[in-house]
Amino acid sequence: MNQLSDRLNRLSPSATLAMSQKSSELKAQGVDVINLSVGEPDFNTPDHIKAAAIKAVEENYSRYSPVPGYPALREAIAAKLKKENGLDYTPAQILCSNGAKQSVCNAIMALVNAGDEVIIPAPYWVSYPQMVKLAEGEPVIVEAGIEQDFKITPAQLEAAITPKTRALILCSPSNPTGSVYSKEELQGLAEVIARHERVIVIADEIYEHINYVGKHESIAQFGEIKDRVVIVNGVSKAYAMTGWRIGFIAAPEWIVKGCNKLQGQYTSGPCSVSQKAAEAAYTGSQQCVEDMRQAFERRKNLIVKLAKEIPGLEVNDPQGAFYLFPKCSSYFGKADGERRIENSTDFAMYLLEVGHVATVGGDAFGSPECFRMSYATSDENIVEAMKRIKEALARLR
Repeated sequence: MNQLSDRLNRLSPSATLAMSQKSSELKAQGVDVINLSVGEPDFNTPDHIKAAAIKAVEENYSRYSPVPGYPALREAIAAKLKKENGLDYTPAQILCSNGAKQSVCNAIMALVNAGDEVIIPAPYWVSYPQMVKLAEGEPVIVEAGIEQDFKITPAQLEAAITPKTRALILCSPSNPTGSVYSKEELQGLAEVIARHERVIVIADEIYEHINYVGKHESIAQFGEIKDRVVIVNGVSKAYAMTGWRIGFIAAPEWIVKGCNKLQGQYTSGPCSVSQKAAEAAYTGSQQCVEDMRQAFERRKNLIVKLAKEIPGLEVNDPQGAFYLFPKCSSYFGKADGERRIENSTDFAMYLLEVGHVATVGGDAFGSPECFRMSYATSDENIVEAMKRIKEALARLR
């Protein structure tokens, strides 16, 4: 009998990947689609990082690595955390995985029991609730709308915590909104966490370096909760290395040991050559990171300006990452002939099929009144995409 496990049947497929596939199908039919649905830099991996990978191949880094990653890479990450974030971690408190996505999932699987609650601020990255479900936990969604810049307050966090709460997943800079928590905002959340000793914070900081407000702030900086914070980061976004698949956690050693045990049973250490490339990323010049950050900031300013010129969209000004998350609910109930927009999924599909621009509906991110655009693409594509969106939406009555 063709029956998948209950565990798998509880999961939803990734909406971002589904939208990307749909746009690829249209492109294959010859339709000129501008893809603003994918969350990855459009830059190539910097040359000095590629050179390190080539050298690693030539030096025969082709054997299994230790499960948590090569000591040299973990030392480089520890040095990065000290230098850039002022945080003290030993290599034994760091575990490298196949991308930050596995790092998040490892932490959830290592910490969450059946029935445990995990607080997830909405809008959220699509995979967080699904990973919690996979661990047989219960996602508890705390909504933060555009009027509060998509950031939860300490009062909201306090109200959501129950005796069953095991973790809070916090993403800053945020996917899908680009919102960034300030030091003061994080301190307010940390004070709440400090009062609840069972609660662990999984701090997804993968967009750390794509930041338009100056210095990145980590919730791990607050001494009273540092021993209950799991930092998740990696090389994908800052160094344009999405396909290299290197992420890491920095956490108390007991959590790292648990994740090491888990990872040892189902993937072992990440790709050996990618690890040597990541080591070069962390130890080499950081100018490439700043160059890409400046390009993203220019694009952000461009897309915000153009989006604000489209009637009916409510637009905030993101402080990090490379996403814009406008509110589009003023279009719900409107139609273009036979075609009627009932929700953000309809809205995104309308933009794809009529405007030939791929975006992602906000339903998948827990905010059905919004939609996500990635501006990790050229200025020319942004200008043309926003022109198409404006023209398509003008047809709705």
